[in-house]
Amino acid sequence: MANGDTSPSRVGQIDSAGATDALFLKKFSGEILQTFEESNIFKPLHTVRTIENGKSAQFPVTGVASASYHTPGENIADGGNSYLSDIKKAEKVITIDKMLLASTFLANIDDVKNHYDIRSVYANELGKALAVRFDTALAKTFIAAARTAAAVTGGKVGGILDVSANAMGDGADSTDDADNTDPTGAELVAALFTAAQKLDENDVPSDGRFAVLRPQEYYKLITGGAGALAISTSAVNKDVGGVGSIASGSIPQVAGITIYKSNHIPSTDLSAVATGDGASSNDVFGAGGAGYNGDFTNTLGVVSHSAAVGTVKLLDLATESEYQIERQGTLFVAKYAMGHGVLRPECAIELQK
Repeated sequence: MANGDTSPSRVGQIDSAGATDALFLKKFSGEILQTFEESNIFKPLHTVRTIENGKSAQFPVTGVASASYHTPGENIADGGNSYLSDIKKAEKVITIDKMLLASTFLANIDDVKNHYDIRSVYANELGKALAVRFDTALAKTFIAAARTAAAVTGGKVGGILDVSANAMGDGADSTDDADNTDPTGAELVAALFTAAQKLDENDVPSDGRFAVLRPQEYYKLITGGAGALAISTSAVNKDVGGVGSIASGSIPQVAGITIYKSNHIPSTDLSAVATGDGASSNDVFGAGGAGYNGDFTNTLGVVSHSAAVGTVKLLDLATESEYQIERQGTLFVAKYAMGHGVLRPECAIELQK
């Protein structure tokens, strides 16, 4: 006999079985992914390789061949005749760092009492925490690329560009050419052209070049100086085909280099910091365990190409959540396992004051 009961289709169950709330955290996960994507500047500006297992990935590096005029009758295959090119080879190995995670705990009683959706707030904060660490590590790696010697003996390198003096250093010392003065907008524009020239001389492709500056340098490209608008020294110049807008505060390109701004460009001396990024498996500055940390006191930004830096990804951004009965609350964790390293140092130039 019918008792009036019904069998509801529980929207939180997987395949109509198991826990009735198993599917209720998808919104939380999606918000973390969205925040991570939106908060990163460097992610699309470098090379990413995904591995299914292992602790590192190898990137082979090859040198260049040479050409010689041939004398009739001489044996090309005879090594003594110097026709054969000894193409030098090396490798770049990027190691997966320890798992990076951001987590928080939401007490059940607080969740019930709260009058707004705190989970979305937590999701955004966890995503931002991972995004900042990811982007900052990449910014440091691009700077390391500019200071790195050639992977192959005799190969080309990037270097350090003193913006105020508009002079290139070899990258061996982070303070080679720095005069420690804040540059003007005109000096920044001139430096970007010098950087473009250096990349041309290093045979770096024109497509894919970019510069990432601190906000205060970025806006100097538009205003031309630190005070009132000095349009004559600004990179915004419609009269000669320039693009950009004082109204929108944007400057898309200078010298064919796409311009970005970021708060993640380091500006302090972190060379003695032994925790945080310093615990990385990738010692990008070769300082004996400093990881991604170095002296960034004079750093203003980087000019580079996407081939300069690589990321090896073992575990992409993932989220987990678990209601813990013994603690009467939910633990939320966002995490990833990646590593960053220098691939082609000739593609990177550091801008310094």
